[in-house]
Order: sequence, then C-alpha cells, then structure tokens
Amino acid sequence: MTITSATFVKSINGTDKILYDGKFQIAFVGRSNVGKSSLINSLVHQKKLARSSKAPGKTKYLDFFLIDNKFYFVDFPGYGFAHRSAEQREHFRKLMMWYFEYSEVKRRMVVHIVDSVVGIMEFDTQMIEYLSKLGIDFVIVANKIDKLNHEQRIKNIEAIQKSCIDHQVIPYSAVTNEGRAALLIVIEKSL
Repeated sequence: MTITSATFVKSINGTDKILYDGKFQIAFVGRSNVGKSSLINSLVHQKKLARSSKAPGKTKYLDFFLIDNKFYFVDFPGYGFAHRSAEQREHFRKLMMWYFEYSEVKRRMVVHIVDSVVGIMEFDTQMIEYLSKLGIDFVIVANKIDKLNHEQRIKNIEAIQKSCIDHQVIPYSAVTNEGRAALLIVIEKSL
C-alpha cells in the first residue's frame, strides 16, 4: 500500500456528518505521549500533518485526516494523562466510549499504540479488554523500538506479545519507519 495524499479535514468533539459519509475509519488510540501523532506522520511521510509535541496531551478532539481521498485516519486524545483535570479525563473517556459504542460508525478498525520501552500498562490492558469486548478489529503497535537496544527489544516485544496473546503486535519506530510496511499491510487488508 502506498499513501499518496493526506490532509487534515477537521476536529470534532461529538456527533458530526463526517462520521457517516461512508468512508472507512482507522482510529489511533493509546496512552498520552505514546507517539500517536508521530506514528500517523510516519505513515503518511509528513512531519507536521498530525500535531505532535514533547508535552503529552496535545490532541484534545477527534482529529480526522483524509488519506488518498478514500479513508480516514482518526487521531484520538491520549488516555491516562495525569496532568489533565478529572473533568477533562472524564470528557475524553466519554468521547471515546461514544465513538466506539454509540456513534454508529461501523466501517472501522483500531490501531492501538503501546510504548515498547515501558510495555503494557494497566490503561493499555483496559483498552485491549474494552475493544475485545466490543468486537472491534484492532492491531497493537509497539512504538518507540528505536529507543531500545537489541536485547531490550527482544525482551520487551516478547513481553508485550505475551500480554496480548490473541492479537498481532507490530514493532514500530516513527523515527526510522521500521514496521511501517507491516502496519500498512494490515490497514490495507482491513479496508
């Protein structure tokens, strides 16, 4: 799969006609500071399409990017960010639940991004259980593998795969693009 165009369309904070225009949606979810925006930028070969920052919590809405005029990448706010107010965290939780359970978007898959350096955390486990319970198709991407040496990488990826035994895990680096081709194959098969 080759991506030839990617453009930001809009940010939404609730129901919107973009949800129902019939285009397939690929939702990117993960903890704050796991590299969701950087991973999207890596997939489309653009440095600044999705807003990324060293400070966690940059994404506050569902950001829609039109890919090749055919389908959307949807960048979700990160979960588990402790420096947000309880009200903000609850809003993001409800926004995510609304999208997955009540928005009636049927043509979608999820790219669940975890940090390969720290491994699967409680919030990640909860997300895996939540998506599984809803029967939503998803793949797990272990991002930031460029930060690990060879031994750490083998150990950490094995531990992540062991925690996610029923799901494919793709080691990924938004810095070097390692794993990009594998993830694009999974995305293409889901379309």
